[in-house]
Amino acid sequence: MRPIETRYARSGEVRIAYQVVGQGAFDLVFVPGFISNLDLQWEDEGYSRLLKRLSAFSRLILFDKRGTGLSDRVDTHHLPSLETRMDDVRAVMDAAGSGRAAILGASEGAPMAMLFAATYPERTRALVLYGAYAHFHKWVMPPERLEAFIETAETCWGTGATLPNFAPGRVDDAHFAQWWARFERLSASPTAAAALARMNADIDVRGILAMISAPTLIIHRRNDARVDPDASRFLAKKIPHARLAEIAGRDHPIWTGDVDRVADLIEECLTGEPAVADTERVLAALLVTRIYDTAKLGDRMWSERSQRFQETWRLLVGRHGGRAAGTHGELMIARFDGPARAIRCAAALREAAQQIGVASAQGAHVGEIEMRGQPVGLTARVTMQLAAHAGRGDILASRLVADLAVGSGLHFVDAGRVSLDELDEPVPVVLATSEQHLEPACRSKGKPAEPASLTARESEVVNLIADGKSNAAIAAELSLSEHTVKRHVANILLKLDLPSRAAAAAFSARHAGPDGP
Repeated sequence: MRPIETRYARSGEVRIAYQVVGQGAFDLVFVPGFISNLDLQWEDEGYSRLLKRLSAFSRLILFDKRGTGLSDRVDTHHLPSLETRMDDVRAVMDAAGSGRAAILGASEGAPMAMLFAATYPERTRALVLYGAYAHFHKWVMPPERLEAFIETAETCWGTGATLPNFAPGRVDDAHFAQWWARFERLSASPTAAAALARMNADIDVRGILAMISAPTLIIHRRNDARVDPDASRFLAKKIPHARLAEIAGRDHPIWTGDVDRVADLIEECLTGEPAVADTERVLAALLVTRIYDTAKLGDRMWSERSQRFQETWRLLVGRHGGRAAGTHGELMIARFDGPARAIRCAAALREAAQQIGVASAQGAHVGEIEMRGQPVGLTARVTMQLAAHAGRGDILASRLVADLAVGSGLHFVDAGRVSLDELDEPVPVVLATSEQHLEPACRSKGKPAEPASLTARESEVVNLIADGKSNAAIAAELSLSEHTVKRHVANILLKLDLPSRAAAAAFSARHAGPDGP
């Protein structure tokens, strides 16, 4: 779900980018945190999920603050005051035809939201604050930590280096880390990011809290990595009749963690009715995959192969009708509507791991899980422990998986019982067997296609892909530019009708002759 159009509101001499989503009975203005980008936020699963939930019960108005995202850049030597930026909220509301709205301020956007609510009570229907603070140095970071953060921004901006400051729990999620690096680059320049950090450090709105008259909900994660939870406890004491809701979690951004819990609280506060879940708990098949280095690769090569596998994992999970449900350390978790899909995906992942040059071990189990958020609870823990017990190349499943997959054409062999934490009795387990039994629905039953015609250069490139070389390494070996190698790879995938580099490597291995493919 994406908004149809990005529009611009004039605030003084500056144009502020905004979007309007949903057709609810009241307006909700979302004031973002440190940085934002209206287009890029729709590409992250958690962010888009939050916006979809909010726009389901409101007319949601989104904008990029001046100096960030799609809005006009500003002179970093003469940054606007908090009051000027607060006026941007009013300008966006005017442009969107909103006379009165609920205001949602997240993180650094919260002081703007509080100032707006105190200044324009007649235009503030309600106030929701998330991960908020009234004084930066007291509850976010002292001056010495701020300088270290600014140094990181000035030297490493655009690489995702700030991610540990905001979402330490997502650092090992390669897909999210790549998105975060783009989020940095497309939201602000390094100079602007450093200047914005210094400007935010001057924030102190403690003096206006008693003047907020709008009904106020404050949401804060109990172990927030960026903003001390005491910041919201202070706000709850100083803002008249404010209500504080502390929720589980460590990662700071509003779109990380259990975004549905955040949306539920906001919906209940603004509509007066509890949020109605589609389904609280559902029966699902979980697949947990782990990979490890068996060839004692160097750190760089291991990192490259690990990243390639994670990209392939997401692709194959989607192709088999599943949903990537997050990571837990080195474990990758996916959920499926049925166990047969999970096992067939596991077989494809095992083959992909071999092609990439790493080893896989996988666990599968069926049980009830929460419909929302990353799978937690007993079903998830049992599946993760099964993956931990699985040997190299094994797909270790609970007996329940085999029982529910009867008639699917899949084959399993008894593997005894495994003792797992939190369970009184050992769990009966099975091993999914040979590959020809695992993927009948995914394999062509006709005559194998003849290899497509590749140029001599493309054949060289596909052979080097099969050797596990990156585009940069291939470029160096063949004395080509990396851009040219990328073009060759794209042509190879197009000619062979293949979805990924891993598939190209498999093609090379299957059709290799004395002179290669």
